[in-house]
Amino acid sequence: MNSLRRILLVEDSAADVELTLAALEEHHLANEVDVARDGAEALDYLYRRGRFADRPESPPVVVLLDLKMPKVDGLEVLRRVKGDAALRTIPVVMLTSSREESDLVASYRLGANAYVLKPVDFTQFSEAVAELGVFWALVNEPPPRGAGDS
Repeated sequence: MNSLRRILLVEDSAADVELTLAALEEHHLANEVDVARDGAEALDYLYRRGRFADRPESPPVVVLLDLKMPKVDGLEVLRRVKGDAALRTIPVVMLTSSREESDLVASYRLGANAYVLKPVDFTQFSEAVAELGVFWALVNEPPPRGAGDS
């Protein structure tokens, strides 16, 4: 079994960041959560550059990725992650309020592992985030490091 690895939350809404962190804490997920406030920060995190240059080498166990963000949107982050042999095996879950079918289809075409709509109700939101955290951080067995390299 793998030791606990970090979760990367990519979210530009401070309120949604707070809700997500509270939901994970409420359900006693021990994983550390790193937060990127937009797509550009997410890419810096994943490529270990800028303020994330000194972060641990191991990739996050999962990326919870918002769709509509400034600088670089979620679809572009997803495109870059799944197009990079060193990153493509990292599970990416689109965690979004977008109910647009085109966003759903584009996300899966680009390689999203899941597409989860953010519930409006806090209790439902908390439960959804907790289920995501438990599955991706504890239940799912990720491939060994370097397995996506070609």
